[in-house]
Amino acid sequence: MDGMLMFFEQESYAFGRYLPGFLLPGPLRYSPKTDSFITVSSSRQVESYKYQVLAVATDADAKKEMEQQKIGSGKKLLADWILNIGEQALEISVVAFNHTAFSIFVLGERNFFCLKENGQIRFMKKLEYSPSCSLPYCSVSEGTINSLVGNHNNMLLVYQDVTLRWAAQLPHIPVAVKVANFQDMKGVIVTLSDSGHLQCSYFGTDPSLFQAPKVESRDINYEELDAEMKELQRIIKEATKTQDILPKIEKEDDLTLLANVSPVLDAVSQAVEGAVEGDAVPSVTVKFSIRARLHVQKTVLSISVSPFLALTQDQFIFHSIEPGVSKSVSVSVFMKGNCPPADLEGHAVVSYSTPTGVPRVAQCKFWLPLRLVCLPIQPSKAANHKLTIDTNKPPVNLVDLFPDFVERADDDQVSALGFHLLAGQKVTLLASKTSQRYRIQSETFEDLWLVTKELIMRFEEYFLKQGIKDFTCSFSGPIPLQEYFELIDQHFELRMNTEKYENLLTERAVQFRAIQKLLLTRFKDKTPAPLQNLDTLLDGTYRQVVGIADAAEELQKSLFRTFIKLKSATQLIIVLIGLWQKLSKDQINILESTFLPLQEDGQELGWEESVDAALSHLLRTCLSKSSKEQALNLSSQLSIPKDTSKLKKHITLLCDRLAKGGRLSLSADSGSQQSILMPGETADPQNKDGEGGI
Repeated sequence: MDGMLMFFEQESYAFGRYLPGFLLPGPLRYSPKTDSFITVSSSRQVESYKYQVLAVATDADAKKEMEQQKIGSGKKLLADWILNIGEQALEISVVAFNHTAFSIFVLGERNFFCLKENGQIRFMKKLEYSPSCSLPYCSVSEGTINSLVGNHNNMLLVYQDVTLRWAAQLPHIPVAVKVANFQDMKGVIVTLSDSGHLQCSYFGTDPSLFQAPKVESRDINYEELDAEMKELQRIIKEATKTQDILPKIEKEDDLTLLANVSPVLDAVSQAVEGAVEGDAVPSVTVKFSIRARLHVQKTVLSISVSPFLALTQDQFIFHSIEPGVSKSVSVSVFMKGNCPPADLEGHAVVSYSTPTGVPRVAQCKFWLPLRLVCLPIQPSKAANHKLTIDTNKPPVNLVDLFPDFVERADDDQVSALGFHLLAGQKVTLLASKTSQRYRIQSETFEDLWLVTKELIMRFEEYFLKQGIKDFTCSFSGPIPLQEYFELIDQHFELRMNTEKYENLLTERAVQFRAIQKLLLTRFKDKTPAPLQNLDTLLDGTYRQVVGIADAAEELQKSLFRTFIKLKSATQLIIVLIGLWQKLSKDQINILESTFLPLQEDGQELGWEESVDAALSHLLRTCLSKSSKEQALNLSSQLSIPKDTSKLKKHITLLCDRLAKGGRLSLSADSGSQQSILMPGETADPQNKDGEGGI
């Protein structure tokens, strides 16, 4: 480490010599042809010292004494030759093969040098990577030398002088490389990594010993081929008719996911501060349990809830889950925002990898309590919007249906309940004491949805516990389309305003960039002209751009809130149409696919044009009156309409045709039109009503 070369003859120490200008140790090699030692000094120079010069130079042990006495006894250590390469060296190799000239190879940090015995450069190669080791070896071509060079990109490269001949990928970074001959194996490349990984390898590929057998020549019988093709096509056609897209797996799943919603709200709310203005926001805990049948890896649990509901944590990562071990996590859900959610359904998805590396997914749904988004209040008799639901069973005490909203008292018949939606309006539920009718009323139409849905669900649960299976709800009509159309117009107006603001923002941005270019041109001019109030115009345009951008952002938030309200009202209309016409579950699914085709609303593809296209298809297929309507061609391109009159007309027409006996069907008459299936639906081959299908 201090730059001293120590020479030994057998086991006896002979002498030591200090190298001049030494700072850090570098590579060192002995050249037998010139009887000299070659190294790279800290001055980034290749230096050669003959053994004879080293032997007669000043002894290392007496160096300090000589400096103190300033007596020059002995010869000064001088290099035989010096070559400045301008970089540190990693390795030095001295080669002398039979068919090549004596050479000294120096592997630098960025270059590969080949030197003659007197220090002159024979050739050099500039490297485009960071090398780690090298090894020159003999070449089959006379007068050339092959070299193996390893780099930090896990590559091993073969050079013939300065020409790259081969490149191979290694599983590690080689810090040393040699060519070895083992028994029955010659030319094996041995590499060593910095972590001690030793590998023996070779270039090329394994020889293929397989020989393809000769094909038996025979005449082709085209009739047999045609018959076989028809049979295969028949099997494929039958399989596509009767089987699902994904095969059903009878065996137990590799991983199961269960969600358990706490029956009571959290004692201490986990809602963030300011989630909803002016109200104490409750939260509820949802516990998720993951149990694996096999050892699974890379498990990620993702949880999602409806807009304006929030989670304390929406993702959990488990690196591995052992067989039979159950992992449990809990999250709290609370309301966040200034609009009631459109539904209280949540989704949880677990993605994982099986032991063989196959990615799989397991999912489950969970339903949040109504108490999470509304508070009990005193019922109100006055309201702008009212709905009446009829049942076929005797009146039920509201305490039995909503025990979490009213305390039970002895022999107390509750016929009115009040609900205050967080960030929404008050909703009142009234039960008739004499008839089997229930009224839901509120100041806003869309706020009726959550309470109406909850009422129907609790009715079904209550009568199911009583053992009554023939319970039904009905709605006598008319469908409140006028209130629904007001929400559609409000949503469409916000969409049009958003488009106007975006166009205005684009114009102002173009103006702002044009003024910037003019100012830049004048500032670059050697003899600048007067600004002519361009700076004032730039400042005013900038303020306009910022103001329009802020207004557009607020408009986007209002549009999103309105879309959630429209979604709530749409789901309410679908339920009312189903109760009104006593539609089956499959027919209600068709209505949901028609009225709710989008999870999110956008300017390029909006709710109005999507629903209008779906309604038009319904009206010209299963709800068509004549063959003329079936022959109508619809535009294949969806674009934002000029107004909502056509959409509202189609919604009214849909209700009229359903009232006159029209029915939604998933099968089509083969002689009249083609059957087109909605996403997630399957054709019913037993339906032979001759109605059009979608």
